Amino acid sequence: MAHEVESMMYVGDTPWHGLGVAIPDGKKLSIEEAIVAAGLDWEVELRHIFTEDDEGSPHGILNHYVSCRKADNTVLGIVGKNYKPLQNRDAFRWFQPFLEGGEATIETAGSLKWGSRVWVLARIRRDPMIVGKEDIMRHYVLLSNSHDGSLAVRVGFTPIRVVCNNTLCFAHESKASRLLRVKHTSRVRENLEEIRETINLAQREFAETVDQYRRLASRQINSTDLVRYVRVVFGLKDRKRTPAQEKQEKIIPSVVRLFENGRGSRTAGTNYWGAYNAVNEYLNYFRGKTRDNTLNSLWFGQGAHLNKTALEVAMRLAA
Repeated sequence: MAHEVESMMYVGDTPWHGLGVAIPDGKKLSIEEAIVAAGLDWEVELRHIFTEDDEGSPHGILNHYVSCRKADNTVLGIVGKNYKPLQNRDAFRWFQPFLEGGEATIETAGSLKWGSRVWVLARIRRDPMIVGKEDIMRHYVLLSNSHDGSLAVRVGFTPIRVVCNNTLCFAHESKASRLLRVKHTSRVRENLEEIRETINLAQREFAETVDQYRRLASRQINSTDLVRYVRVVFGLKDRKRTPAQEKQEKIIPSVVRLFENGRGSRTAGTNYWGAYNAVNEYLNYFRGKTRDNTLNSLWFGQGAHLNKTALEVAMRLAA
């Protein structure tokens, strides 16, 4: 695999990022099966950092630790004294009640950046919602974690547009969203348990978000406003440009083509919903040199920020 994705698995159809080991459609994985299939059956430990004196002898212990994978001694990152690792198995176990109760099924999981970041994506088994025509939305829960101290443990909800299998974002800065962040402390497992109470709240917000998508679908957009929308989302200025800015300008015709002939253009329509989906499809499929770089950016980096901005701008311009 390419260098960003170390290992991963998926159930059923190939996901939008086109990566991973396939598991037969319809197979309901247990926690242990998912961990093994995703290549995440390893543990992390913290080791002291020593310095050397002028003669090369160990001297003193710094106030930081090395986070290492025990199986092969891979260094995952440098962390502070308050960092408490959340093992992959403990992260996966958060889903156990939902699997046992038939509320969710694990669909994809894996590790990025040589194991420093891991994730689990599960589909909530509720009826899908329709934005317009045949545009179907399903509800997922994403748990992500870092073993290098760069990210807190996060559990968040995301809709995925089935027609082109791209990840969208929630419209709300909600109470549920604020609760779904857990720091690496001694209470990390207990905090994850408390998050279960937000599932029903998130489902209600999912319905509210789909209503906002429907409002976007009800507002038509012309070619001039489409270009304006893309410029605002990507921060493109109408002025004398540097070579780097000229390169950025190529985003506009790329998004316009996706608006007219993209994977989901027929179901989205020539409206602000279609414009948002064109930008979203660009972020999901075309931004980034490799598909695994795109995945990392979409969930953890600038792609996630642009995805959120694209929705906010669409809502504002369509109002």
